[in-house]
Amino acid sequence: MKFTFCLSSLTHRLSLSMVLLVVVCQAYAQSDEIAVGYSDHALLMGFPYSEISKRELLQDINYRIVLGGLQRVRGEVIPENALRIRGDVTKITYEVSQEFTGQDVYEHFREQLVSRAYVELFGCEGRACGSSNYWANDIFRHRVLYGPERNQFYMAFRSDTGVEVESETYFALYIITRGNKKIYAHLEIVEPGGATEPEQKNPVISSQQTEQQVGDAEEQALNLLQRLQRQKSIIITGVQFQADDQLEQSVNLSMLISLLNLDPSLSFYVVSHLREGSQSLSRLIERSNTRAIAVRQALIAGGIEEARIVAAGVGPLAPQCAIDSCDQRIELVLR
Repeated sequence: MKFTFCLSSLTHRLSLSMVLLVVVCQAYAQSDEIAVGYSDHALLMGFPYSEISKRELLQDINYRIVLGGLQRVRGEVIPENALRIRGDVTKITYEVSQEFTGQDVYEHFREQLVSRAYVELFGCEGRACGSSNYWANDIFRHRVLYGPERNQFYMAFRSDTGVEVESETYFALYIITRGNKKIYAHLEIVEPGGATEPEQKNPVISSQQTEQQVGDAEEQALNLLQRLQRQKSIIITGVQFQADDQLEQSVNLSMLISLLNLDPSLSFYVVSHLREGSQSLSRLIERSNTRAIAVRQALIAGGIEEARIVAAGVGPLAPQCAIDSCDQRIELVLR
């Protein structure tokens, strides 16, 4: 079962790359190879709380990367500045969970590019980017990217390997939150020397292929862990319960266990929240306590020391939540 984490409102703007490390850890625990859907590009990790809705590879084309504002001249949309590059172009469109914001997605990608010492060529936010219609229909030719101008981000970067500029890899990323609140991130990567990987659906990723990703994510995870200790809480989504409030058999907590093992000195509360209008307060607290104990027992069975975990059920008594629908949720609170 795919298992995801959601940072609380206090931590939602922090880097989320730790989750990628946890995903990889689960892959190692299960087998040397895992089958997935459309994959991220090898050069850039997608936003953890997103799904790839479209991916394509265009080989050996003449590509225009936008490096300035857009204007319409004689019926044609023309950027104030642009660069022509010939190479293979990988296009990936992500649909992002609405629990987050376009700003979160922007910061996630920008942190990766800056950390690799890539060169920023151009960037804009909100209305400074101009007409979203131009970006969606004239630049990227993907109408799902159209939305309010105040909700858009664009950035263009170039790798810096020290070789000739013409042979460097170029990145163009556009992020939009549409009027219906759906968030999309559209990434285009131009590789003059040929794509580093073919376009594929349901690829098989081996442990050797993800070794570098593990190293990158681990470094970011350690930084995030220090901040997480100060922020105190993480909300966990994807945990399903049976009618008797025991865990569904399909629930897999191995990724959570991997996360907790990053710092065995941490201890925490497993807090269960439950709100159902037809039941009494005492019954809701009783049921939520049963759920918290079930999660605690599963974590202990997975190797987490018993003394590190205290289970607590609060029923509907702690309603604050950054997610739109979280009447039934499990939260980790650091002790």
